[in-house]
Amino acid sequence: MQSLAYSRRSFMCRSVAATAAAYWMSGFSNRAFAVDSPFVAANETIQQARKVGLGLLQPKEADLARGLELHANSLVFDAYGFAPRGATDAEAINAAVKLGASEAELLDLREELPMTTPATNEVERREFLEAFRAAGVSCIFQNAGEEGSDPLRLIKRLARFTFLTDVLKEECSKALTPADVVAAKKAGKLCLAFTTNGVPLTLTWESVRDELRYIRVFRQLGVHMMHVTYNRRNHLGDGAGEPNDGGLSDFGHAAVAEMNRLGIIVDVAHSGWRTSLEAAKASQKPMVASHTTCAGLYKHFRGKPDDTIKAICETGGYVGMCCISKFLGGKGDLNSLLDHLDYAIKKFGADHVAIGTDVAYASRNGAAEQAKIMKRPDGKPVFSGTSSKWEHLWPADPYQQTTEGVQSLSWTNWPLFTVGLVQRGHSDETIRKVLGENVLRVWKANQS
Repeated sequence: MQSLAYSRRSFMCRSVAATAAAYWMSGFSNRAFAVDSPFVAANETIQQARKVGLGLLQPKEADLARGLELHANSLVFDAYGFAPRGATDAEAINAAVKLGASEAELLDLREELPMTTPATNEVERREFLEAFRAAGVSCIFQNAGEEGSDPLRLIKRLARFTFLTDVLKEECSKALTPADVVAAKKAGKLCLAFTTNGVPLTLTWESVRDELRYIRVFRQLGVHMMHVTYNRRNHLGDGAGEPNDGGLSDFGHAAVAEMNRLGIIVDVAHSGWRTSLEAAKASQKPMVASHTTCAGLYKHFRGKPDDTIKAICETGGYVGMCCISKFLGGKGDLNSLLDHLDYAIKKFGADHVAIGTDVAYASRNGAAEQAKIMKRPDGKPVFSGTSSKWEHLWPADPYQQTTEGVQSLSWTNWPLFTVGLVQRGHSDETIRKVLGENVLRVWKANQS
């Protein structure tokens, strides 16, 4: 693929190095991004994350300048993540409570509003766009389907992000092809490509063909990647959270073949190790683990062992390193992410590595809106406790995350991921592949 390094979106001048270094030495984290940088943000949440990230990296003047310029001029494609989340709408939730909405209806509303308020509220829209542009990301493989296989359940999140991109289409559109992503980058616009956390199944079991027919429907609705499993066991195979991993089922092989036929990327990010390995061996097109880590560096059930990663790479696919502290091990910070990227690049090659953050920026207004939500008529909070959904259950994980680690891996710190790769000595070509060219290539290969 032709490099985008010198596209018309190249705004960084050679004087960036001196300006960035001067401000860095003065300790002003946001000002380390020169005034003509596209990543400058007045938002204090973004500034704080940058301060933490820069404090960990402590880049030299030349590395900082080169990294920011490279990030600005590269096509940056989050291999799996989330668009910036808006604040909820307390008024809408309170109105639903007064009308006697059920718990299920209220939970749906709690999920929907942060995904759609950037389309309905001007304040949230401005913050959505500020965070997106501060990150320097052109496209996200957006999770646009709830965890599971029920088509009606999967379609809810898909509807929400379709609505968001319909309303914001002049600024953030729905990408239907890899060419749409390239066009958005060249035009200085943003886009989302859709993925789901499950293969849509009716579970009526009339026939294999009957069960798989909704894959085509969701492809027509704009979904381009699907999880084989989420954390738990399903009819295709076992998830990463299962204590035993029986591998890919006969039906799982049929589902992989159907995804290959329809041009949908097979994703095993949440699948068990054996299930992931067998899915890689079954796939006839490049497939991925979109947001994972290297278990050969830090053994965690959400990572992938070397033999599985090798099998994924042999399909022509990639592994996306995520920004979840407890999956990365070590100090669970930006340097830990760079360690996993280094490991994967050196062991499996630059053509097979990406970044799938699996984290989101959240609106600064979220806490204030949450505080306005009234209690139920019985005096209980509308939302209480933690999620106990079956598919979300995890094995015991004693790893202790730190505030510094989590902040350094903030979604808006994407430009610092590039700076860190520069510091590690990677070439511009390698970095551009990791930032987005590999994701684009695999998507294109699945559509051929």
